[in-house]
Order: sequence, then structure tokens, then C-alpha cells
Amino acid sequence: MKKIFVLLLSFGYFSVFSQSKMIVRSSGDQSPVSGATVSCNNKVLGKTDATGTLNFKTKCKKVEISANGFQEEDAVVDKVMEVFLPKADPNVKNIQAIVLEDKSDPRALEILRKVNENYKQNSPQSLDSYSYKSYEKISLDLDEDSINAYNAYIANRIDSLKKLPQRPMKAAEKKDSVQSVNLMKLLGESKIFLWERASQTLYSQKYGEKINILDNKMAGIKDPIYELMTFRSNKNQIPKEIREENRNLYRFFLTDSIEIEGRQNYVIRFRQVDYKRTVKQRKFNGYLYVDKETYALKKIESNSKVKSEGSITSIWKPVDNKWFLVKENYKMKMTSTIFDNDDKKDKNKSKEEKEEDKRNTTRFGSYAFVTADYFDFKTPIEEKPEDFRGYTIGVKNSDGTSIDQYRTENLTAREAATYTTIDSLSSKYKLNQKAKALTGLLKGKIRLGMVDFDLSKIVGYNKYEHFRLGAGAKLNEKFSRYISPDAYFAYGIYDKDWKFGAGVDLRTTLEKNSFFRVEYFNDVMAAGRFSENLWNFRMKIMNSGVALNNGVFYGYEGLRVSYENDITNALTINVSAKKTQEESKFDYNFKGLGNRFDIASSTITLKYSPNSKNIMTPTGKYTYEQNLPELYLNYEQGYKALGGDFNFSRFDALFVHNFKTKLGVTGVRLYGGLITGDAPVWKNFTLNGLGNGREGLNFNLTSYLGFATMEGGRYYNDKFVGAYLTHRLPWYFKSFGKNVSSFDLIYRGTIGDMKNPEFHQFDFKKLDHLYNEVGLEWNNFLSSQFNLGFFYRVGYYNTPKFKDNFAIQFKFKLLGF
Repeated sequence: MKKIFVLLLSFGYFSVFSQSKMIVRSSGDQSPVSGATVSCNNKVLGKTDATGTLNFKTKCKKVEISANGFQEEDAVVDKVMEVFLPKADPNVKNIQAIVLEDKSDPRALEILRKVNENYKQNSPQSLDSYSYKSYEKISLDLDEDSINAYNAYIANRIDSLKKLPQRPMKAAEKKDSVQSVNLMKLLGESKIFLWERASQTLYSQKYGEKINILDNKMAGIKDPIYELMTFRSNKNQIPKEIREENRNLYRFFLTDSIEIEGRQNYVIRFRQVDYKRTVKQRKFNGYLYVDKETYALKKIESNSKVKSEGSITSIWKPVDNKWFLVKENYKMKMTSTIFDNDDKKDKNKSKEEKEEDKRNTTRFGSYAFVTADYFDFKTPIEEKPEDFRGYTIGVKNSDGTSIDQYRTENLTAREAATYTTIDSLSSKYKLNQKAKALTGLLKGKIRLGMVDFDLSKIVGYNKYEHFRLGAGAKLNEKFSRYISPDAYFAYGIYDKDWKFGAGVDLRTTLEKNSFFRVEYFNDVMAAGRFSENLWNFRMKIMNSGVALNNGVFYGYEGLRVSYENDITNALTINVSAKKTQEESKFDYNFKGLGNRFDIASSTITLKYSPNSKNIMTPTGKYTYEQNLPELYLNYEQGYKALGGDFNFSRFDALFVHNFKTKLGVTGVRLYGGLITGDAPVWKNFTLNGLGNGREGLNFNLTSYLGFATMEGGRYYNDKFVGAYLTHRLPWYFKSFGKNVSSFDLIYRGTIGDMKNPEFHQFDFKKLDHLYNEVGLEWNNFLSSQFNLGFFYRVGYYNTPKFKDNFAIQFKFKLLGF
């Protein structure tokens, strides 16, 4: 089951004592189970009658169901619950003799087709406006059934340790031993981690979505972690179990119909395709309730193949004829805490002794628990422009002082103890500092005190420098909220030369991204690189390999002054002016003027990202959802009048989007550039070849705008357009492991021209015919986190030799499309 945080629980205080109806049946033949006991926290709520039904009231969020001859199950409390108990005796064959066909029920597929067809119409976002509040709780803990066993084990463990002969210990060893014992005790008394968040969501067709964090509290962490505040469920997305492209990952069976709050619902059971043999007599690993009138999802429950590994339940309800998510509950097995019962460590043990050690090892599984309630629904709402201003998420309060106003249930004694316990450990183990360090990694930084170190500066590779080693550091908000100096240096192993730079950011406000920057630099770059202004860290990392096989570099030294401002949540502008001295690092002569020039220019960059979601943090703006479409525009103007050698104008643009149809998901990148006036070749555009141009297999890493089959550094144009199209086939499958694989069809093409190639006296070619390559990419190759692509060059630039046209490309999946 994918490690995705999901949420759930009740409608609020007003409904915790409402009537609930439980229907219990056998998972084999679906016959009613009478006498099944329904309980909460070891308190019996009642037993089912002859029809397998029990009506009860409870304030519990979850109940347990047990019956003689059946395995125990649990269920999230709802108005109506239907639970199927598996047989407990594995030798009972009469029920399991039922053979499931390895194909879905056509009736179930037709219902799911209508669910997808009507999903947008049933979604709250089809309303003109609405608002609601939510309370979410995330924790990390042992399974409830294991807590008593864990405490008993720790008590016995400590007693046995006391009986052992005491050996002399150094002060540090003794301190570590005492702390280790104390930590083991605390784990039995409280949860390992606890975080609560209350928020208000506003939505308007005119102004979009706005989320206000009403309060936030995390055990052991004093300073709020804004990046964690951005955590969201998939409440506005179609659940993966019913998406059309995932049809062949599951088998669906229409098994029943049931009435819930006066509305009739279809009941559809489903199982994974590789779930052909029952595990512990569990025939299905999930079910769906579908409203018969609107074909909206009422409830979905999905379990892992082995139930102890995780489960998720989501429940919706109609409000003004649209279906709002009201509960989510998520449990996922994380890791196991391992205790070796034998304290005698010996690295020279035999294989048999090591196997015996494994049998003597005690394991306790830890789980992530996520629960959420959504309540106080209102539609329509008064749409005030000022309520939607700023970034997508605004923080009203984050110190935890008012979180109890929004809790939909009281904390348990174990949860309340977590705040006391973890807070007491916070300073000792520097939890606050470690949490900040982890959030820094999201932005490609390592945080040490008031200094952020840039991970992208540590090591790099290109054809000119070969390996490039360096470091970059920036003073963060602990130094100053308004002033942030930074510097970097690097050394090229092949060219044996140092590069360096320094700058300072001066913020004008803490409410949004708005700052002046002054910087000095002395560095090198591949000639003709496409602008990456305002690209995020992931995009830059993905495109960093575009110059791996381009040895045409130039050096630049100078000063730049710039100002950047987020005009709205969607629109960012950056204006800059710079004066540089630039020189080719290859044999080059431009119009007989040599290879070294003074450049004076100004640049305007615009980024438009209407659907991306942002939050302002103490370290600056953080984009927690980069949603498409996006548009990037750059205009650079060179001036002779300001001491430069040339007048020129350089434009480039990039448009990125994707869209989904019944035929799959199509991604589009359209980009191009134009330069007018006089300028050296590095101000023109290289066409981003990734090939090595040598004999043998052409193998390379993917890049954001690169061509797998094109030779690097070979083609330069003063004007060009390009397209990168990818289409994901709606066929998902599993090879082995947990990851789902799929295939992408890919097309890359570009064409352009150069008006006066003779002005640039070095060995290159202009690309004035359409360059095409097509490819097939296997996503999650052999269930790994990597994609493997095969590409072939077609059209005008195709050559008779197959290997000249063929390339294999490798991509890290986390970089995405």
C-alpha cells in the first residue's frame, strides 16, 4: 500500500452519540453472523441478532467485531456498517471452495464507469462556493493490541538486566544505557509522535481555493513546521481504486445493495489482481458503497493484502446535492522495533547460532495513524476578495493554544501523555533542530544552525570541467528575517580552475516573496543554455544533465542587481540588470572581434502558475503543489550605450501542461527562443543534445528539455521551437514488488535556423530541418523507482546505421514528467 497520509473520523460533537447500524456477515457465503460481539475499548456494545444486525450508540470512532469461528475485524463508525468476517479455521474448506473468476463483474464495471463519468458533477468543486472546517490528527505508535505485550516485555527486560553481573562502565556508556532504558519505558507510556491541525477551507469558482490554518500543535516541536502544515488528503481526487486506468489492477464484484440514511447504495467488493489466493481466509481486500441515484461514492474501505499492514477508510455525505468527504481513517505499518533477547554480542557466531538469535529476537510493529473529521459545511458563502488574497495557505495561528476548540474528540490518556513526554525529550535530543533540518531537505538544503548548505553545489559533472566539486551556503532566518547573505565556490577537476560567487537578499516584507538581490559571480556555463529563471529545485535538478556531453563552455564574471515579487499567488516577476565580461573557453572568433566581450543587459522574467499552491514560511515561499499549466517568459535586452559591446534582444518561453482523457494522460512541453541583433554564439540557443557523439551504445540520463539521440554541443540556432510530448497509456500492471508499472509513448521534436552562421567561427551546425525522436518509457522499471526509455531518431536527421539513431535513457522517477 502506498505510503500516502490519509484522514478520517466523525462528523463532530453533535453526532458522536448518533445511532449506528452494524450488519455482520460471513466473508465466504455472505450469510448473516448472529451473536457477533461489537465492542469498543473492551466494552461490549451489543451482539448481532439472527439477521446479523445490531443497532447501537457510541462515541467511539472505531469498533471491534468478533464471533466464534471467525477472525476479528474492526470498522470505522458510520451510520451503517457492513462487516464481513473471515473464517478462523484454515482447515474449513466448504466456504473457501468458492472460486473467484479472474475477471471483474460487468455490472460492477458499468457502475464504476458511471462513478467516474459523474465524479466532477458530484464533486463540491462543481458548486459556485463553499466552506468547511477540518480537524486532523497524525500519530506514530505501536498497534493497540501490542501495547500491553510491549510493556510486559520491557518490564521483564529491565528485571533481567538488573540480575546480570554488573561490569565496569565508562560515564558515557552508563549515560547511554540509562537513556536507552528510559526511552523504552516512555514508548510504552505514550505515542512516538503526535501532530494536530485545525483548518478552514474556502472555495470560490471566481477566486479559487484558500486554506486558513486555525491552529497547529506538534509534540516536541516548538517552532511550527510550515512544510508539514501543507499536508493534504486526496479529498478532491478520484480514489486510485476506481480510476479507469487502474481497472486491470483490481477485480470488482457487485455483491449487494444497502440502505443508508434513506438512500439506496450498491455494494461492490474488490481485490487486487495478484490476490488470487486468499490470505487468512480474506476473500476481498476492500469494498465500495455507491449511491444509486447519483453514482457518487458514499464509502470506500481498502485493506492491504495482509490486514495488519494497513487500511484506509473514507466516508462522504451529500450537502446541497454534492458529496463532501466527512471522515478519513488511515493506518499503515511503518517499521518494527527490534529487541535482541541475548545481550552477548559475538561477531564470530556460526550460521546456526545466528538463526537461533533471530528466533530470540522480539519485534513490535510501529504504525502511522491518520484521522480526520470534516464539518461545518456551508454553501454558498459570501465571496469577499480579501478572504482569498495571498498564498493558497495562510496561517492564522500555529502555537497550539486554541487547538482544543476544534478537536472532535478528547485526547486519550496515551495521546495526552505524548505531549508531556516528547516535549521533555525535545531539548535533550534537539528535536526542533532535527525537524528543521528535514524540512530543509525538501528544498535541497542542509540546515545547520543559521546556515543552509546547498546540496546542488556539492558535486556536478560536465564535459568541460568533468567533476565539479564545491560548496554553497546561505544565512537563514536565524541570522535575520530580512537580510540573507550567501556565497559559493567550486573547483573543476579537468580545467583546474576555481569558480565562486556571493550575494545578498534583502526582503521588503515577511508576508510574501518580495526581495532585492545583489550578487557577484565568476563562473563557467555551457553555451546556449535555455533560461531556467524561476524554475524550482526539482526542475533544475532534472535539467542539470543537459550539458553532460556539451563541451562548448564560456566563462562569465560580473555583477547583477535584481528584484523579485509575487504579484499574486499565480504570477511572479523578476527584473534584473547586469554587467559582465564573457569569454569563450573553446576556439572561437565572432565576426573577427575575438572571443572576449563586455555585456550590459537587463532581463524581465515572468512565471504564471495559476493552479500551483504555495505557503509563506520563515525561509520564504514554499510551493507544496506544483500543478499545471505553467508558463515561463524571459526577455533580455543588451545595450551598447551602457558599456556593452553589442545591442541584442533575446526572447525565450516555456509552456508546460498535461491533461487526462479516456485514452490516458498526455503531457506537453512547448518551448522556443529568438535572438536578434549581434551576440556571441553562447547567447544563441543550443538544441540540448544528450548524446556523446562517439561510437558504441548511446546511453544517457534524461533531462527536462534534452534529446536522447542528438549529439551534445553540435547544433546552434538563433531561433527555434521545440516540443516534448508524452502520453501515458491507460494500462497499469505489476511485475513484482509493490510499485505499479506503466508505459509512456514519447515524442520530441525541434526546428529552427541561424541567419548568419558564418559570423561564428567554430565547428558547429545549424539545425534548420525538423529533428524528431520517438520513444517508449517503462515507468517503475521492474518495480523499481527508475524509468527506462528506448528512443529512435526518425525523419531528416536519420542515418543508415541503427546504432547512430538509437539511444537508451535512464530517469529517476521522483523527478516526474
